[in-house]
Amino acid sequence: MSLQELLLMRHEWTLIGSLLILLVLELNFTDEGKTKSIPSAAILFALVTLSGFLPSQSGTLFGGMYVTDPLRILMKNILNLGVLIVFLQSGSWLRAKNNYNRITEFYLLMLSSVIGVSFMISAGNFLMFYLGLELLTIPIAAAASYEQYKSKSAEAGIKLILSAAFASALLLFGLSMLYGATGSMYFSKMIVTADVLHVLGFVFFFSGLAFKISVVPFHLWTADVYEGSPTNVTSYLSVVSKGAAIFVFVLLSVTLFETIRQVWQPVIYGTAIFTMTIGNLFAIRQQNLKRFLAFSSIAQAGFILLGVIGGTALAMASVIYFVLVYVFSNLAAFGVVIAIEQYSGKININDYNGLYHTNPRLSLAMMLALFSLAGIPPLAGFFGKFFLFTAAAESGYYVLLFIAVANAVVSLYYYLLVVKAMFVNKNESPIKYFHSDYPTRIALSACVVGILVIGFYSPIFEFIKQLCLSSL
Repeated sequence: MSLQELLLMRHEWTLIGSLLILLVLELNFTDEGKTKSIPSAAILFALVTLSGFLPSQSGTLFGGMYVTDPLRILMKNILNLGVLIVFLQSGSWLRAKNNYNRITEFYLLMLSSVIGVSFMISAGNFLMFYLGLELLTIPIAAAASYEQYKSKSAEAGIKLILSAAFASALLLFGLSMLYGATGSMYFSKMIVTADVLHVLGFVFFFSGLAFKISVVPFHLWTADVYEGSPTNVTSYLSVVSKGAAIFVFVLLSVTLFETIRQVWQPVIYGTAIFTMTIGNLFAIRQQNLKRFLAFSSIAQAGFILLGVIGGTALAMASVIYFVLVYVFSNLAAFGVVIAIEQYSGKININDYNGLYHTNPRLSLAMMLALFSLAGIPPLAGFFGKFFLFTAAAESGYYVLLFIAVANAVVSLYYYLLVVKAMFVNKNESPIKYFHSDYPTRIALSACVVGILVIGFYSPIFEFIKQLCLSSL
């Protein structure tokens, strides 16, 4: 393998190199110096993220199993930004655990999962896709049970691994049908038709992947796992793993499964309605903010399906753009939750009563994040939803569009409940003023800048759209 071919796997090599460097550093740190893993991991991953924006070439490796092009590189860079923000938000939590021997373990698990994300996005056949999916899931299941002495954390890890195993079984069953019917595992060589076996294979494939995206009715694990996991792991689950699964699904829907669009569009149609509606209705009832954001993420997955159902380059661009917006919006909300939970241990909405009077900056960051998730103009979330709605309207799904707009109004209501708690509700003993550490401030500032800037800078969407047109 030549150097030029090796450079096609730049993301993967830099991630593997960072993992090995962190492991060697861990072996050389003293017991008192284990906390040095925190800045080391953040710096290493910042270098990984920056390297992703260097010029690169398109190509394939391993007989077409691995594929890289500008669109896939863009998606990796978007998710890498999300992981870097999670790393910056995790430092104070890891220091407070007084379990210094396991600090590096957290970062090794996260880096291993990101390597799986990268291989999953660059998969050129279903075998590579499945290996990447499992490499994504297994380390993050271990990270979900990181707080080993908390029963909810152990329960979250067990639920995640069992749900993932069941989802993988469904997915593999579907892949076996597709392989048996087409004679190939390579996306470029498979010809999918409306044959019964092909359609059944797609249904099982979609069912398995729907678990990762938290689509109704495959969402039942989400709230319990999000609540029981450490909040930093929850933020990763809600953005990075979900974003990778969504990208692969929308990519395959406009390429491999485009020939049976008339079959899967009604499936996505019904699924989108149930996902938006159930996610919103259950979010209204929640008091725990992690469960609240869990059902919010389920509802957001329903909105994303509006882009998937279009099956065009515009639809795919709208999905990728929305994932970019979602990274900054959701991680900003989780960043505030992480900071307050770390300081006070409080996690319920009622605990945020009067927060603006003691912590105005955190309150403003949370308000911007929630308004962006709700799609309030002129924040980035408004433009993200606008392009998704445009993609659905372009395909003539006006009834679905009306239902989505109605659900957007419902979502605004429960997001405003949190805003009302912070700015309007009175509290005789609100959460006291406190200073977050500098990495957390940097992460929150980056999220707020992303929320404010991305929506106004329209060339971003045009750039993504051009990449989609050139890649399809």
